[in-house]
Amino acid sequence: MDKPAISGGSPIRDKKIYYGHQYIDEADIQAVVDVLRSDYLTCGPKIEELEKKLCEITGAKYAVACSNGTAALHMACLAAEIKEDDEVITTPITFAASANCALYCGAKPVFADINEETYNIDPEQVKKLTGERTRAVVAVDFTGQSVELDSLLAHCHANNMVLIEDGAHVIGTRYKGRCNGSIADMTTLSFHPVKTVTCGEGGAVLTNSEEYYKKLLLYRTHGITRDLWQMHHEPDGPWYYEQVVLGMNYRLTDMQAALLISQLDKLPVFSLRRKEIVKAYNEAFGKLPQLVVQKEIPESDTTRHLYILRLNPLRLRINRKQFFEALEAENICCNVHYIPTYYFPYYEKLGYRRGLCPKAEKLYEEIISLPLYYAMSDQDVKDVIRAVTRIAEYFDVENSNEA
Repeated sequence: MDKPAISGGSPIRDKKIYYGHQYIDEADIQAVVDVLRSDYLTCGPKIEELEKKLCEITGAKYAVACSNGTAALHMACLAAEIKEDDEVITTPITFAASANCALYCGAKPVFADINEETYNIDPEQVKKLTGERTRAVVAVDFTGQSVELDSLLAHCHANNMVLIEDGAHVIGTRYKGRCNGSIADMTTLSFHPVKTVTCGEGGAVLTNSEEYYKKLLLYRTHGITRDLWQMHHEPDGPWYYEQVVLGMNYRLTDMQAALLISQLDKLPVFSLRRKEIVKAYNEAFGKLPQLVVQKEIPESDTTRHLYILRLNPLRLRINRKQFFEALEAENICCNVHYIPTYYFPYYEKLGYRRGLCPKAEKLYEEIISLPLYYAMSDQDVKDVIRAVTRIAEYFDVENSNEA
């Protein structure tokens, strides 16, 4: 059986709907046009304006905008002084950058298993894996649900470790009433087009530490400074600058910053709409024994970046690939987030083997990511629900229809 045949013949939709899509309005376009007509295209006033806005929204004391979420993670690791032979604990259910950032610094990623209900990193597993060489934890707010920050922070600080919150999914979420981004030692953000707000690419690091902030500024811009207090020699003149550390070119353009500022103005409505869609999905899919809905901790007031649906293999006559293809036949285009990082050939060459995180590996075999974005209409949402329900019920083990 290459593709499951769905009873009823024609697809539910004539037009495809994808798992994620950006929303750009005239205000966003005008914001970029205004920069194009200004004196600055990069390294201009919009960068500082964006950083101030991120602080206002999240409550963080400092923000450093950068070129993408991966750059943000790398900068955070450099600011935390992660070095060769250190260990950094993270989750395998994430994009590769959450582990790669440790490798960039010569450190070793250590993968902790997940909570099988929330899909976030399990603090108890972090504690078990903490050793003498553990320098940091990169905790991913998977799907936008906050990690258990209190437990992770307490453990990290008790063991002289740094908590880096990989908040690529988390903007708009609150943990115990506080915005994510103002709680961990450093929180990294991503503004890729499928995220809640976007500027095409782009990222940021948020922190309450002035020490980290000053380091992050250096690492973003080649390690170069014009600040007198950081210089080793007297300036030759007003043109003078010095490179004091080995940094990167991780700068953001003013065009991107302007777009993101405009997008952030819409964050409240973006967040509300995503919550409405998640509620509709949860109400529909929570009634189906063929499916499992991701649970959330009560401490997290979540703005979802992703909607993960887990298939119940005990109630379905088809596997995940076949379910995926059946949705595609209905013009519902999904995705899978994520392949466990240590499954990749590069990590295999480093000596990582399957079996490290059994709960994460089982999760991967059973999940799909459904469409979730601001511009989805009510009819789009209904069509997704109808297609998923139709497939789940048709291929239920208790349904006698032949596949």
